[in-house]
Amino acid sequence: QVQLVESGGGLVQPGGSLRLSCAASGSLFSRVNMAWYRQAPGKQREYVAVVFIGGTTIYADSVKGRFTISRDNAKNTVDLQMNNLKPEDTAVYYCNRPVGTIASMQVSYSWGQGTHVTVSS
Repeated sequence: QVQLVESGGGLVQPGGSLRLSCAASGSLFSRVNMAWYRQAPGKQREYVAVVFIGGTTIYADSVKGRFTISRDNAKNTVDLQMNNLKPEDTAVYYCNRPVGTIASMQVSYSWGQGTHVTVSS
């Protein structure tokens, strides 16, 4: 069973930046799509960004132009660079392997503990 460990969250002021990292166990990391998701207090989990096997990326409209997802297959990691953060970006951020369409929110692995991001002045 693949284990996911997210890190890099914290408290940041509006307009600031954070870089999240997700480490995945297992030897097939380079053969799967990976995505970042987030869940804000009192809201359902939503997808943020996905990076496909070939490197193509897709972003939710709410983060387009501000966030960048990337992967390092040699290290089994997928990162999320977040710039120009807004209070509405406050959430717990998770990574996982999407299954089917991104909109279905179906994932392949058990959820990790996530990493908390708080954007506040």
